[in-house]
Amino acid sequence: MKKKTTRKNTPALDKARVLELLASNPGANKRDLARLLGLKGSDRIHLKRVLKELEQDGSIAGSKKRGLTRRGELPEVTVVEITGTDTDGEYRARPVSWDSDEEPPVIYVVPPKEGGAPAPGARLLARLDRQGDHYEARVIRRLESEAPSRILGVLREHPKGFRLEPVDKKARTEYALEKSDLGGAKHNELVAVEPVSGRIAGFSRVRVVERIGSMDSPRTISLIAIHEHGIPTEFPAAVLAQAKAAKPYSGPLRPSHLIGATGISPASADARGGGEAGRVDLRAIPLVTIDPSDARDHDDAVWAGPDDDPKNPGGHVCLVAIADVAHYVTPGSALDKEAFKRGNSAYFPDRVVPMLPEELSADLCSLKEGLDRPCLAVRMVFDVKGRKRSHTFLRGLMRSAARLTYQQAQAAFEGRPDKGMSETVQRTLAQLWAAYRTLTVERTLRDPLDLDLPERRVALGPDGKVASIAYRDRLESMKLIEEFMVLANVCAAESLEEKRTPLIYRVHDTPSREKLFAFSDFLRTLNLNFARGQVVKPGAFNRILTQGKGKPHEAVLNDIVLRSQAQAVYDDVNIGHFGLNLAKYAHFTSPIRRYADLIVHRALIRAFGFGEDGLTNGEIGKLKATAEHITLTERRAMAAERDSTDRYVAAYMADRVGAEFPARVTGVTRFGLFVRLAETGAEGLLPVRALGGEFFRHDERAQALVGERSGHAFRMGDPVTVRLEEAAPVTGGLRFSLAGAGGTPAFRGKAPRGRGPGAAKKPGFRPKKR
Repeated sequence: MKKKTTRKNTPALDKARVLELLASNPGANKRDLARLLGLKGSDRIHLKRVLKELEQDGSIAGSKKRGLTRRGELPEVTVVEITGTDTDGEYRARPVSWDSDEEPPVIYVVPPKEGGAPAPGARLLARLDRQGDHYEARVIRRLESEAPSRILGVLREHPKGFRLEPVDKKARTEYALEKSDLGGAKHNELVAVEPVSGRIAGFSRVRVVERIGSMDSPRTISLIAIHEHGIPTEFPAAVLAQAKAAKPYSGPLRPSHLIGATGISPASADARGGGEAGRVDLRAIPLVTIDPSDARDHDDAVWAGPDDDPKNPGGHVCLVAIADVAHYVTPGSALDKEAFKRGNSAYFPDRVVPMLPEELSADLCSLKEGLDRPCLAVRMVFDVKGRKRSHTFLRGLMRSAARLTYQQAQAAFEGRPDKGMSETVQRTLAQLWAAYRTLTVERTLRDPLDLDLPERRVALGPDGKVASIAYRDRLESMKLIEEFMVLANVCAAESLEEKRTPLIYRVHDTPSREKLFAFSDFLRTLNLNFARGQVVKPGAFNRILTQGKGKPHEAVLNDIVLRSQAQAVYDDVNIGHFGLNLAKYAHFTSPIRRYADLIVHRALIRAFGFGEDGLTNGEIGKLKATAEHITLTERRAMAAERDSTDRYVAAYMADRVGAEFPARVTGVTRFGLFVRLAETGAEGLLPVRALGGEFFRHDERAQALVGERSGHAFRMGDPVTVRLEEAAPVTGGLRFSLAGAGGTPAFRGKAPRGRGPGAAKKPGFRPKKR
């Protein structure tokens, strides 16, 4: 038998002893206290009870893991926030975490010897030394970037107090506010809050730091996305002053030497156009802008005509003129710094948050009909098969002959021009159409990725509420403009490489091996083959899309091809553009709304000696950092635009809760299905619990949820009938239930590697349990 051991006597453990230790060891955690008390084994349980009692009666504050203090005292090391200076000029601070209802003690901060004086609002990690009724803080390090994150939400007044409903779909809880935390905000207001210490009725406590707008106004829907993603909305005074001081171009001009129908001759478009000799005068060429009907800016204009060169029978001359933003936004200026900060414009159903102030984006840099505007243009010559023979850049002055919508241009292409449309404009449109038909020959041979992805358009009524949601028309006039812009962008990249001038490319990598394997696995469930080992080209995806034309899975094939692709980015190193199947590509055609294009314009100005406002050596040294930054701002804008549309759709659908809709599965996860409504393109979640009483297993490779008992499956692309159960405009979320038959009964698709539904299970394989 083992000899019974006796436990040594441990020091008396009571509340007084614990408080005494915390007085001499502020910030000690439970483990520290156990060590100081010499506690082991079950005695630690007694310590836990004592600490809980002290916490309940308000004697201590803090966390058992992170550190505890006596109520009203501060730990030895803590985070403080500078509140300002007193009458003697000494820096004062307050603790960021303070759990007492009483005023926190005064903290005087000893200024650091290096790094400059801390500004009000700066957060510091500091070591505290108690000096009677106040503390003296010595800075360990600055934590300005570690300020508590702001939470965006809608304020709701309840019988038991105020609650904050977060706008984030992923948020799982609400927050509580005291009346003193409201900052004047009222029920149903969109506000930004920051966490404060303490809890109210079990909820974490927050306080209002910014009032944004009332949710009673439909325009607040876009503000949610704008603030949630941190998109700047207000221009600094210096930026607005520069924009208002800008004047129309009034410098010297050079004649364009019109030659028949070809517009400008190569001789007049030499590399000095726009330099000391002055801009090339393009005002006699009937360039036209063709944009969406709701376009807010017009930064590109086009013209085409037959080539008179006898060596190029059946060829075409095309001119793409782009607003010369670089003329107004010069390197290092306040306008330039703000444009860089924003990176791009962001577009919402009710507004645009522009990269540049309206004085430029909607006026001086917008190619308005009948007004003189400085431009950077490229003259391109193509042969009868659409192959480019040459191109030339020039800096000029243009005058738009017409502001047209895609619908107006399309009607003219089809022989139905608007009444009152001038013969000159009609002739330009006819020549553009002829050139485009020639260019499509070469485009077909190039075989870029050809996805059919319908775009939703949210139309608002006079009251700001959603009047309708529909898919935008996909017109040939849109494809014409796209093709002209792509070709102009290629010319920019080619010329800058030829001139050995650094630039920012628009690059698109080939799909990753993992995505190609997943794509191949999914196609096998549709009895379609996609060889894994092939050197993949865009045409391989196009052939898959062609096989799906007119079949039930046509729409989902476009989605799944898109998801298999890498994301396009900006980079100072060229790897080509996979989707467009181009070796060299740079964004040149939208400098009003994209900083990348402004950089390319400056590079062209430097390369061709078009002026003194070209790309600087300093900018060249930072091209990689610039490319990374504008890639992030682009994704930020895209996410905000998508979230805003989702919220408008949810607001539109809120009156239709309980209605049934035909839909299609667009995503499969272990927790449910994402479905898209056929009528509006609205997307939402169909939770797995709403699919029926049996257990559904997630087959990741087959992109399906499969019933363990019945084998009934719900796959990507399957049609379903759903009932709308919930629409939440605050978060943009839609939740559905299954309203009728859908999915694939007794699914037996081709499962890769013998592990899909219907395949024999390997020994030892067990389905996951809930």
